[in-house]
Amino acid sequence: MGIKGKTVVLTGSSSGIGEQAAYQLAAAGARLCLVARREDELRRVQQAIRDSGGEAWIYPTDLTDEVSLQATAAKILAEHTRVDVLVNNAARSIRRPIAQALDRLHDYQRTMDINYIAAVGLTLKLLPRMLDQGEGQVVNISTLSSQVPIPLFSAYLASKTALESFSRSLLAELGHKGIAVTVVYYPMVRTPMSSRTSIYKHMPMMSPAKAASWIVKAIDQRPARVGSLMGTAGSIALAALPGPVTRYTQPLFRLMDKRLKERSGR
Repeated sequence: MGIKGKTVVLTGSSSGIGEQAAYQLAAAGARLCLVARREDELRRVQQAIRDSGGEAWIYPTDLTDEVSLQATAAKILAEHTRVDVLVNNAARSIRRPIAQALDRLHDYQRTMDINYIAAVGLTLKLLPRMLDQGEGQVVNISTLSSQVPIPLFSAYLASKTALESFSRSLLAELGHKGIAVTVVYYPMVRTPMSSRTSIYKHMPMMSPAKAASWIVKAIDQRPARVGSLMGTAGSIALAALPGPVTRYTQPLFRLMDKRLKERSGR
């Protein structure tokens, strides 16, 4: 275990949690393959890492485009003899009630494309190299909100829950061949993605730097799960008593939304 010398493929690394994780992993001695859509932002992160004495390569990619994803995976495999870790961090979130999304199937499609299909697609492309090495790790980023019955994020939560199920299958099938799988369950993090919802500016959130340290922990210690006690307790309660837990928590979420809207003047 450990981080120094490992080649880490990190998606969504041009801002937010991914950018901070890139800096922390580089400081710990990882060799970073930075993947995101915006080439100019990737170059900025790469330069910051190199200025600090770290190693980083950039791969501008639209992960929702299969041709682009395949080309990037092929380039990474050609340029690096080892791929030790894949961190599927790139994601999108949509906050919208189901009743207001009845004619918006595309919300679910585009969320699934990046949060699930892209993550699985890149995993499938890099997995053979890990198996040839006899070891490797896939770190999939999820959310505490999949561990408790959160309203208003049905597209996002469905995609993350799908990724969690894939993660469990991956570990069950290939754990004995040296493939570690870690799911990171984040609470709300103050990132450009969460900032798109204006009422959330008044909500206490985890900082991107703190969130990035969970990715560092995932790679350094290789547990099956990184998350909070509240999330773990929520998942146990939801599994044991799904009806009552869902029914009795919803008034609390509605009250929270109401107070956030009042504070934001909406």
